[in-house]
Amino acid sequence: MGFQAEKQVVREYYEALDKAEGEGITAILNARTSCNYIWRGFHPFHMQTNSQAVSEVFWQPFRRAVTHMQRRMDVFFAGDNFIDEGGSIWVCSMGHLMGLFDNPWLGIQPTGKMIMLRYAEFHKVVEGKIAETAFYFDIPHLMIQAGYAPFPDQAAAHLVQPGPMPHDSLLFADAAPSAGQKTLDVMHKMISDLGQWKNDLPLEEELALSWHDDMIWWGPAGIGATYTIARYAQQHSGPFRAGLSDRSGTGHIARIAEGDYGGFFGWPNFKAKATGGYLGLPPSDKSCEFRVIDIYRREGDKLKENWVFIDMLYFFNQQGIDILGRLKGALQ
Repeated sequence: MGFQAEKQVVREYYEALDKAEGEGITAILNARTSCNYIWRGFHPFHMQTNSQAVSEVFWQPFRRAVTHMQRRMDVFFAGDNFIDEGGSIWVCSMGHLMGLFDNPWLGIQPTGKMIMLRYAEFHKVVEGKIAETAFYFDIPHLMIQAGYAPFPDQAAAHLVQPGPMPHDSLLFADAAPSAGQKTLDVMHKMISDLGQWKNDLPLEEELALSWHDDMIWWGPAGIGATYTIARYAQQHSGPFRAGLSDRSGTGHIARIAEGDYGGFFGWPNFKAKATGGYLGLPPSDKSCEFRVIDIYRREGDKLKENWVFIDMLYFFNQQGIDILGRLKGALQ
């Protein structure tokens, strides 16, 4: 049947939202979301259950801080949700929210310069309105741009991340269903191969089951971006597995694909313990939640690129380290 109606709902929502200011943002959200709207965001925003709260807690403060905002979208696609056997349609968007950082936000001091908030977003569209949103954004990435160093032990590269190499990822027209199914199949294989860390193969051989040798992993601030299977194993996957244990099963709310692109999110995706002292933290026996969005680009029968959003502030907060609280305390 295609996804044109759902895509149009989200495109019109973005156009209206990005132009609105102040209480006008509330009006847009009220008009374009369902009465039982659910919004999931990263720490310190967490889950909100009505559009007014979303406007007052996130959008209005952010827009006061980051003026002249524009949405620079790199990925846009939709799909039937595999998790509920196609019972819902979700639309995915990824890119950056760019503007001038003119006023404080979350204790982060303004620079008066351009700033980019890296984001990925899933919208569940029902009867012409947005019923649920998962809006995951990399606050530490913005902090680094503003001159902070929230994670001094970052192993991989920090940079403002580009969109997919082929520049073909804004799927405003629907892609062939067969291509999306192939992407979904490759994602399922990757989750099966890697999702529980139980494969007996050496790590690089295990990764090669699902990934091209010249894969690119665009990770969150605190971990960073890395290139090729060998460097990914060295700079992220190896330390991740060494630092974490007792990983739970994978749980997703939505998993979709269209054309060469796909993605998923969970709330949480999984739980694990930082028994190995991950990211410079002392060892801990506490089971912590990982809230994650993954966006993938398939090339042939393997994955080529992966943009990853992990709620690092929430992970550290669960370990008793309040990175944003430290900033606010310093201002008092």
